[in-house]
Amino acid sequence: MGLKLLFSPISSHIVVRTACCTVGTVLPIYSTFKAVENNDQNEQQKWLLYWTVYGSFSVAEVFADKIISWFPLYYHAKFAFLVWLQLPSANGARHLYMSHLRPFLVRHQARLDQISEYIYNEMSKIISAHRAEIQFAKALFLKLMSSVSQIVWDLIHPVQRQPNHLIEGPRQADSDTESDNEN
Repeated sequence: MGLKLLFSPISSHIVVRTACCTVGTVLPIYSTFKAVENNDQNEQQKWLLYWTVYGSFSVAEVFADKIISWFPLYYHAKFAFLVWLQLPSANGARHLYMSHLRPFLVRHQARLDQISEYIYNEMSKIISAHRAEIQFAKALFLKLMSSVSQIVWDLIHPVQRQPNHLIEGPRQADSDTESDNEN
């Protein structure tokens, strides 16, 4: 059923993009969590390699996505690629890392270290120069999240309201006592 839905032409684009997101990030996030919590060095290594390859792929995809996403079955191929990266039998992430990514990074390591250091220094300067604005944005964000949390809480736990929201005049019993008081 799953593959049939994945390859179905009706709403296939939405389904396969959701599948890519799930296979590419959601499952690896949980697997990484498990590897860290279980202190499994082999699994941690496996998922570090995956995230390195996935991150590199994502950076390349940002620039190429507008062009290659128009190709038929692009997202199907992306889905297959993401599965291949994770499959223990294929060991795709390790293969790509060792054969392509690692040699590239080793070759350009000195220059990449300079670029990284420059970016971190610039980020520190920006954060230092705009500390007040960042605090304001943080406070605003926390207020917004508190409001959203309250709205969600109210939606989940609605308050029982009176069934009739009309403005009512005095009840009959109230008007009888008022007329008795007037006499």
